[in-house]
Amino acid sequence: MIEVVAELSRGPVFLAGEALECVVTVTNPLPPTATSASSEALAWASAQIHCQFHASESRVALPPPDSSQPDVQPDSQTVFLPHRGERGQCILSTPPKILFCDLRLDPGESKSYSYSEVLPIEGPPSFRGQSVKYVYKLTIGCQRVNSPITLLRVPLRVLVLTGLQDVRFPQDEAVAPSSPFLEEDEGGKKDSWLAELAGERLMAATSCRSLHLYNISDGRGKVGTFGIFKSVYRLGEDVVGTLNLGEGTVACLQFSVSLQTEERVQPEYQRRRGTGGAPSVSHVTHARHQESCLHTTRTSFSLPIPLSSTPGFCTAIVSLKWRLHFEFVTSREPGLVLLPPVEQPEPATWTGPEQIEKTIIGL
Repeated sequence: MIEVVAELSRGPVFLAGEALECVVTVTNPLPPTATSASSEALAWASAQIHCQFHASESRVALPPPDSSQPDVQPDSQTVFLPHRGERGQCILSTPPKILFCDLRLDPGESKSYSYSEVLPIEGPPSFRGQSVKYVYKLTIGCQRVNSPITLLRVPLRVLVLTGLQDVRFPQDEAVAPSSPFLEEDEGGKKDSWLAELAGERLMAATSCRSLHLYNISDGRGKVGTFGIFKSVYRLGEDVVGTLNLGEGTVACLQFSVSLQTEERVQPEYQRRRGTGGAPSVSHVTHARHQESCLHTTRTSFSLPIPLSSTPGFCTAIVSLKWRLHFEFVTSREPGLVLLPPVEQPEPATWTGPEQIEKTIIGL
């Protein structure tokens, strides 16, 4: 028996274009007192990063696969195929790298090997939606002598920042940001430079503030005004908005606002509804705020963006966008007054009406 352990140096979350570093340790777990006949011989081990794509058959109509280019020996147990047994198709992969060949381990002995690879910058982000899924994995294949290949898969999360695809690493070291107190190799300098560049672009995009106002109305008049200070956010931030209901001519009894993602299949890949296909657009709610607001002049809300969510992106098959979805419950009675008079000659008990003619509007 052989134990294979893969340890990622910086965790499982990466930015497209960064270098992944992994230490693979191979161990013979038998006690050192075992006989020499318990030694294990390994023919080879290899590692590769790949992105697996899976689409819902009821939502996405994919073209038939090209049968003129079959996989090389897909059924052979001696060929290293990282996506063997996986659902969907492999749309992106790095070249395989050999970790070792002809390794023999005595009982209790272990060997460690380093694997490093740059994550492709042209790929989609990690995403698990209702229509499609993009899943990244680091697969390590190992084969004992006269035995089939054993695969170890390590899940990864890859984030894609728009605009980094066209950026080139500066050759002049004076241009690249670096610390004079740290010794970094070329790969470390590129990673730190890429991370700093990504942070600067995110900060520049998300720090711009400008008040945007939107009038909310129905068929009977104005309900209020919605205000938001920016439209670009980072994961983990709060979406803060304000509602001014004092200027409305239609009484608002209650409102709710939801932070949602909209997953939309591109038109050329949409399955026709008449053939039993599901809707090409799906929504997922990540946060929600609800408030009773009768006689409220001004209010606000704050919705957190989950760190585990996926930023908006667009591929040839699907697009993902973020949105705020509002629902307002308004009164049909003009000039609605539900509060008792401020001044009364004698004490009285006031109760609100049991029923109100209302209308629900969604935005």
